Amino acid sequence: MSAHPYLRAYMAGIVVPTVFVLVIFAVFCVARFVYDVDVPIERIIVFPLALVPNLWGLWNLLYVSRHSHRRLPLGLHGAVLPVLVTPLAVGGAMVLGFAFPSSFATAFLLAFPIVLVVYYVIWKYLVGFFNELLGIA
Repeated sequence: MSAHPYLRAYMAGIVVPTVFVLVIFAVFCVARFVYDVDVPIERIIVFPLALVPNLWGLWNLLYVSRHSHRRLPLGLHGAVLPVLVTPLAVGGAMVLGFAFPSSFATAFLLAFPIVLVVYYVIWKYLVGFFNELLGIA
């Protein structure tokens, strides 16, 4: 199956974040409308809903397009993505006037290595599985 490898790479990349974002959005809706939890997340929800799946798809497309020049394994390639996306997310939140709590820097420094490990595992096993399933591994 060699038809449209880049389209298949994009589609394999967007599966995991799309499903995850839908689950998070459903939990948010239940918390907001059923349990009346007042969380002003509407200002920043556009970033994960619109951009994250597209970024994952494009990042996987980049990985597949660099097949002959590939030096990084898929897991490491995926773990680089938060390094690129985090400054965009924090900068966008600052531009939109989102107030960060005073403990944000400490929490960020503790959570970021965990995020890198989670991205590595997700990219290695889940995105790798979808790449193999679609014949682009």
